[in-house]
Amino acid sequence: MNFWLIKSEPYKYSWDQMVQDGSTYWDGVRSYPARVHLKAMKIGDICFFYHSNEGKEIVGLTRIIKEAYSDPTTDDEKWVAVDVQAVTSLKKPVTLAQIKANELLTNMALIKQGRLSVGPVEHFEFDEILKMSETDFK
Repeated sequence: MNFWLIKSEPYKYSWDQMVQDGSTYWDGVRSYPARVHLKAMKIGDICFFYHSNEGKEIVGLTRIIKEAYSDPTTDDEKWVAVDVQAVTSLKKPVTLAQIKANELLTNMALIKQGRLSVGPVEHFEFDEILKMSETDFK
């Protein structure tokens, strides 16, 4: 299993909406590096759900339930989407400021490639953020 971080601006699609919907397709990614990550996602992989711009915090966990396929929001075949399912809310959201202040997370893609809308998360980074959020997840 691999770990990822997906970003959404809460006014466009919030964690609350994700929970209400239960699952959705993750579309609209128009960055080549982010597309590479979408294509690498496998069923069962876990993603942090990050509120960008407003809040700037990780608020929940999702699971990949369908691997990369043509993005239904464009006719351009080079762009892909994946389907994600809400798993759980974090007990305590973890802010970008908290992540930046944690010495174990200084090389996290969220910090090093801050504009990337989909990025990888190392296993130890995943564990550290769960610890910071006081969330149990197996």
